[in-house]
Amino acid sequence: MAERGKLRLGVNIDHVATVRNARGGDYPDPLRAAKLAEQAGADGITAHLREDRRHISDADIEGLMDVLSVPLNFEMAATDEMQQIALRHKPHAVCIVPERREERTTEGGLEVAREENKLAHFIAPLRDAGCRVSIFIAADRRQIEAAHRIGAQVIELHTGSYCDAHAEGRFDDRDRELAALVDMAGFADDLGLEVHAGHGLNYETVKPVAAIPQVMELNIGHFLIGEAIFLGLDPAIRKMRALVDDARADQVA
Repeated sequence: MAERGKLRLGVNIDHVATVRNARGGDYPDPLRAAKLAEQAGADGITAHLREDRRHISDADIEGLMDVLSVPLNFEMAATDEMQQIALRHKPHAVCIVPERREERTTEGGLEVAREENKLAHFIAPLRDAGCRVSIFIAADRRQIEAAHRIGAQVIELHTGSYCDAHAEGRFDDRDRELAALVDMAGFADDLGLEVHAGHGLNYETVKPVAAIPQVMELNIGHFLIGEAIFLGLDPAIRKMRALVDDARADQVA
């Protein structure tokens, strides 16, 4: 069982790089965003180095490893190239995610049960190098059991379906998705897995997920970078930090 405490907030800076790459220059700088996120209360920084390098670049990962004083969560596909990059940098954590070139963003969780043997061999060197290995999966018992069997230390539950249902006003579906997140967070915790959650969370949807007692970390990116256009990055993150802290305080009380 996980020891309860402060819920960690990870800030994903991918889409600072998306804006930078739209003009092909150096601005805005994802490393500057990462340092601002630290100052605003982020407990970690997440960056996804995609095969097509559509946002975060290899140089960004190198720079983040040099400048961060909070942990880096390195999101990556299960490819030989990404494994070698992770083994070279040895970030605090690696999160294995599904990746398809035609997708706009990560769609759904990783199919662990079908690729169990391959993934077990893939993550073993990462664990041996001292990285905490996380698997990004749906709130599905079969996938959680498979993640546990292959030796992952952490799972990150995909919250996209819950957030989409809320945004579309499908509140019965939203409530069912939330119930599945609650149930599977408890199931994973009972197996000894650390539970994280993320994808699509915003100010309206974050508190019910933050209140799940077994969830130890949330990773939020696109919404915060978008909200920073209107509020600024520091206030946008501080507002999310306050909502997360309030939800966890209400749950503990």
